Amino acid sequence: MEMIEFKHVTKTYDGNDALIDVSVKINKGDFVFLVGPSGAGKSTFIKLILKEIDADEGSIIVKGEEVTKMSNRKIPRHRRNIGIVFQDFRLLPQKTVYENVAFAMEITHQSKRAIKRNVPQALALMGISEYASKYPSELSAGEQQRVAIARAIVNKPTVLIADEPTGNLDPVTAWEIMKLLEEINARGTTILMVTHAKDIVDRMRKRVIVIEQGRIVRDEFGKYGLGGFRKASAPENDEDFSDEAEESISATEQAMGGYSDMTSRSTTQIVKEEVESQIRDEGSEAVDESAVEDAFAKAERLLARHE
Repeated sequence: MEMIEFKHVTKTYDGNDALIDVSVKINKGDFVFLVGPSGAGKSTFIKLILKEIDADEGSIIVKGEEVTKMSNRKIPRHRRNIGIVFQDFRLLPQKTVYENVAFAMEITHQSKRAIKRNVPQALALMGISEYASKYPSELSAGEQQRVAIARAIVNKPTVLIADEPTGNLDPVTAWEIMKLLEEINARGTTILMVTHAKDIVDRMRKRVIVIEQGRIVRDEFGKYGLGGFRKASAPENDEDFSDEAEESISATEQAMGGYSDMTSRSTTQIVKEEVESQIRDEGSEAVDESAVEDAFAKAERLLARHE
């Protein structure tokens, strides 16, 4: 069953095409990564699903309902079926953890009985029951993101949209959040995650939709692709990531000598060429693509650290 379907959707802003003739289906229970460079059309894709904006052409169907023709009266009910997690958490600072999560139910006029039942369940699923009376300022970034996810799922949405949910987190915490999202998905929620975290995408091996210049250029299960856009976030295992990261960065630093005067090419291209060159210098005529991708991810991690 299709949960989200775009049929030949085009959206233009002031004469500039944000999405061009996009057709795609996301099925119930899918976990999909939406990736692409800044300005590619990812935000427009999300806003169209939420009906924050309207398409100029084409049709959008969410959970069997035609969104493009939906009346204003039906929009609040439509959005209740979609949970949203943001990169910057967007918690209410004057409310406790419990109150932040409960607020998502209060604004949809849920009963007090339902709130008392659902909020503790959501907090428990995120492993933050003991923080119920704390305020956002008393929590770490990872804990705040757990609260944000609890708020997003407390109304039991059929779709969860995660917009760069690991962007403000350290690598180990980012991976913990990904495991929580995977658990939510295993319970039947369709997840659409916008991200630039190449190594998370590569490791999880889910469906990847790539948007570039308003068009879907790739839609398949597997990896982000060799031309990743920025930063790495997922550790290779569930143990402390720091030792492995330092070793990787140290080795990569040696492969990055002289970048400062190589201004005629993009940083991404320079990294790729230098990594390939280093692997060749180690005695292999043919470059193992998987080895290049692994080394490239480490180089990107270094670049993110220096930005």
